[in-house]
Amino acid sequence: MTNTAVLNNVDHHDLKFIPPSAPTEADKVNQVLVFPTEFPEVQREFPIFFRKGQDGAFQPVALLGLDKDENLFLGPKGWRTRYIPAILTRGPFLIGLPSPDDPQAQGQGAMIQVDLNDPRISRTEGVPLFLPHGGNAPFLNQITGVLQLIHAGHQLMAPMFAAFEEAGLIEPVTVEINTSDTNKYVVPDMHTISAEAMSALSAEQLKSLHDQGFLHLAYMVLTSTGNVSHLIDLKKMKQAG
Repeated sequence: MTNTAVLNNVDHHDLKFIPPSAPTEADKVNQVLVFPTEFPEVQREFPIFFRKGQDGAFQPVALLGLDKDENLFLGPKGWRTRYIPAILTRGPFLIGLPSPDDPQAQGQGAMIQVDLNDPRISRTEGVPLFLPHGGNAPFLNQITGVLQLIHAGHQLMAPMFAAFEEAGLIEPVTVEINTSDTNKYVVPDMHTISAEAMSALSAEQLKSLHDQGFLHLAYMVLTSTGNVSHLIDLKKMKQAG
């Protein structure tokens, strides 16, 4: 059971974070939500696709594996990539927004929250969150940057997909991968950026996407699908033992 609290250097001056020495259960997923703000890093490592959430809205995901709970980018000691998706990097920390109905919260911005019941949070061992005299320790500054990236990326999600749909760029795709003559994997219900639709954009549409800051994101999604070949190689190596 979680015990979420707003992080502060008075009540939590001695809090520490215990870095995991091996992959956690949260890392063992074959798809992970990613945000537009991290596309530049994600597209260098993983294929990016879109899929619809329970509310019917599109969400970008990085494809990490082909079987259930399979992350082909994990090794015995952790990730074997230069970048780890932000939603998995944040650990037991999250951004909390003040309630609009709370008069005492007027003027307050986003706040960092921590799950005090998370086993990675300790008062006796690990990496400190605060400096001895109360300032943020380097690790907390790093986490703050990750949370800001997630928060900004979440806000970009709806307008980005609205722009993509208005330009007719999103198309459904079934990812079919053969790792041998007998092993075939199918990842259904995915969507991607249509290369054909991108090449057919008018000058006006290109300018509109560029002015909104979404044109380069569309190209990144399109380019990232080249990482499927790397995913296949990783799967073949795993099968070969």
